Amino acid sequence: MTVSAQQEKELLERVPTGLLINGEWVEASSGKTLPVYDPATGKELLRIQDGNSDDALKALTAADEVQAEWAQTAPRERAEILRRAFDLVHERAEDFALLMTLEMGKPLAESRGEVTYGGEFLRWFSEETVRHYGRFADTPEGKLTMIVRHKPVGPSLLITPWNFPLAMATRKVAPAVAAGATIVLKPAQLTPLTSQYFAQTMIDAGLPAGVLNVVSGSSASAISGPLMKDRRLRKVSFTGSTPVGRRLLADASENVLRTSMELGGNAPFIVFDDADLDAAVEGAMGAKLRNMGEACTAANRILVQESVADEFNKKFAEAMRARKIGRGTQSDADVGPIIDEGARENVHGLVTEAIDAGAEVLTGGNKVEGEGYFYEPTVLSVQENSPILTQEIFGPVAPIVQFKDEAQAIRLANASEYGLAAYMYTQNHNRALRVADQIEFGLVGFNAGVISNAAAPFGGVKHSGMGREGGAEGIEEYTSVQYIGMPNPYTVD
Repeated sequence: MTVSAQQEKELLERVPTGLLINGEWVEASSGKTLPVYDPATGKELLRIQDGNSDDALKALTAADEVQAEWAQTAPRERAEILRRAFDLVHERAEDFALLMTLEMGKPLAESRGEVTYGGEFLRWFSEETVRHYGRFADTPEGKLTMIVRHKPVGPSLLITPWNFPLAMATRKVAPAVAAGATIVLKPAQLTPLTSQYFAQTMIDAGLPAGVLNVVSGSSASAISGPLMKDRRLRKVSFTGSTPVGRRLLADASENVLRTSMELGGNAPFIVFDDADLDAAVEGAMGAKLRNMGEACTAANRILVQESVADEFNKKFAEAMRARKIGRGTQSDADVGPIIDEGARENVHGLVTEAIDAGAEVLTGGNKVEGEGYFYEPTVLSVQENSPILTQEIFGPVAPIVQFKDEAQAIRLANASEYGLAAYMYTQNHNRALRVADQIEFGLVGFNAGVISNAAAPFGGVKHSGMGREGGAEGIEEYTSVQYIGMPNPYTVD
């Protein structure tokens, strides 16, 4: 069912537009506001408060002042808040889905999927909160008893990207809350509305004032810069581009901050000659077109073994060509817009460069005329040296390159500074394990094109970052380890 303009209006009226500091939605110190646009139309949706460095420091003060009390809050109490938040997110599922579609552009069906995925981090970490164990043991020589405990890392700056407005917030906020750390959340400038609505949901779930603070703003550096120079901040978690991540790591070194970095990706999607090609096409569609390809885990390079390349290319191009382009609020839309005109120009520039270098266009290759920032789902047949294979595309464009054997597939897959996600389709389990062992990626999909899950550790290697989000590992990012040594009671009088 297509969403009406009245439904959109009523939802936007419920979204907080201020800065969340110490439990209150307040105006920015500058008195300025920030416009948020619909990428499907280019029109303004709403204006929110435009936070700056003064607001960021006020938020850090609020987080710091409640850190000790929050750290001493019983794990069960923190767990119950997260569980209530999970329930509220699902009660408000249609609100969250529509809000993401309006500000980010993805079709409603995908937005609903993100509500389910994002909500799971709240449920998962509500369960992990009360199972975050230390250990108690004697040292090997028996003279000491050691107690190893996990303590909250302290006030944390969480910087989220624009492409998954709910899931990126829940994936960072939930483990911080579970661990007992307080938070300053900096949402992406392009898609802050979902984060603000989520923050209100956390308050409604009973989160105490000051534990979660939200400072949206047009200048990310004006917010992150002074915070990372302040000794009260103890942790920064960032999801975004590798160049920005490098700058944040340099800044973090000044105060020796704990860091989690989930950065760029250039995922290979490998199709071996024994693969079920229909399943491989379906998997490639999921890995490529989820979020219009605007995902760090998106299949960025399709590597297909020579003997099955013609058949796979034909089926994959047909599937991409059949996708319906449209505003995400339309019931039949499969592919929404690129986030803004600059991003669309970047995508088109990569396609044009690849064509100039000899790529064959199997389908697509053009910007869609009219309002909004739409781009045709595109498939290119390219050579191994095509420049597009070294770039993170962040759009609905799939370059395909052929390989001869397993060794070449591994070499091509590893020919990138990034190491986040990879996918492979083969019916040979031994090959799957052998290839997974040799490719340099933190996430590997075996006969599966969508593998992210709240219960699994998410993160990469090389220039794709450090640390893990989700899984049993996720809560560790927001704790510090303390060892207490004491004389063994059996070795002293």
